[in-house]
Amino acid sequence: MKRISIFGATGSIGQNTLDLVRSRRDEYQVVCLTGSANIAQLAADAVEFDAELAVTADFASYEDLKNALSGTSVKVAAGEAGLDEAAQMPADWVMSAIVGAAGLRPGLIAAKQGTTLALANKESLVCAGQLLLATAQEAGTKILPVDSEHSAVFQALIGEDISAVERIIITASGGAFRDWPMEKLIKATPEQAATHPNWSMGQKITIDSASLFNKALELIETREYFQIDPDLIEAVIHPESMIHALVGFSDGALMAHLGPADMRHAIGFSLNYPDRNHVPVERLDLVALGNLSFRKACEIRHPALRLAREVMAKRGLWGAAFNAAKEKAQERFLKREIGFMDMPSLVEMTLNNLDQTGALNAMPDSLDAVLTLDQIARDVAGSLEL
Repeated sequence: MKRISIFGATGSIGQNTLDLVRSRRDEYQVVCLTGSANIAQLAADAVEFDAELAVTADFASYEDLKNALSGTSVKVAAGEAGLDEAAQMPADWVMSAIVGAAGLRPGLIAAKQGTTLALANKESLVCAGQLLLATAQEAGTKILPVDSEHSAVFQALIGEDISAVERIIITASGGAFRDWPMEKLIKATPEQAATHPNWSMGQKITIDSASLFNKALELIETREYFQIDPDLIEAVIHPESMIHALVGFSDGALMAHLGPADMRHAIGFSLNYPDRNHVPVERLDLVALGNLSFRKACEIRHPALRLAREVMAKRGLWGAAFNAAKEKAQERFLKREIGFMDMPSLVEMTLNNLDQTGALNAMPDSLDAVLTLDQIARDVAGSLEL
């Protein structure tokens, strides 16, 4: 049986992963599940899948989780120490799906174990791509991308020479506001931003999709994971969300990966890799689908994309600062301290502020360096006035 752990088990990626495990229950042994505040879901899943360890990142919820699992064989832990323990437990396959920079530490620890790391946490590559990839290479860990776009690129490149790649195109649905005029975006509310026309995702990722910060992170991920020239990476708006990415080669061929707007496809590919086993997702009916459309991803309308290109060019700790400022900007937007279109402005101001200090030019060569810069950027983004 394949031993698996899931970090971020109560989120949408974690729940979709468990759904796939449920469909082939006799093939997997769940080692560890981690979550945060949704203790009822975490406990129920730990019991259903007979997990060895259940961890809540929220230390204040430790007693609730302990009580919920009282009388079972599931061990309970909490906080950073609990996540560290989970990441060190022997497993054949680890899903890294904790949202935000919080997922960086357990992902790095898991990468040291010589396992397969299914990476759904964008921030790991954005904040510390060079550190994570070097750690994995040294330990013999295989990192498989779980973002639908990067999984699509990965699949299109199987058997191909990366030096023959002429372009990589990742697609964006456009999010909740893709058809809104610019003047209306200024007044967009958190509730409006937290809806998505195609995908079912958590609040943070859905709002990032509306602002295209999600796509900005994915541009940086593409550069880091595939080690490709940033000038070869493109983003286009594709409202149907059926083509997840395309890879263009030097002979003019363009390989597209199509699939339903269902994260179980990318998760299932990673879970089964290098084999292709049955995954219970919808099969596309091309005739019923009819048309596929594309629009330019405008960097004036979506400044996050322009900022991502600056981050890709400069590297160092720019990615860590970009992500931290982005997370703080979204937090302030949710509190209604700033407007929707103020978020990229705040991120840019934060980057400019830190650039003047020279703090961003160091390499992300240790977890402490990344986390220290992360906190500095959050503090700056939290204090700036627009």
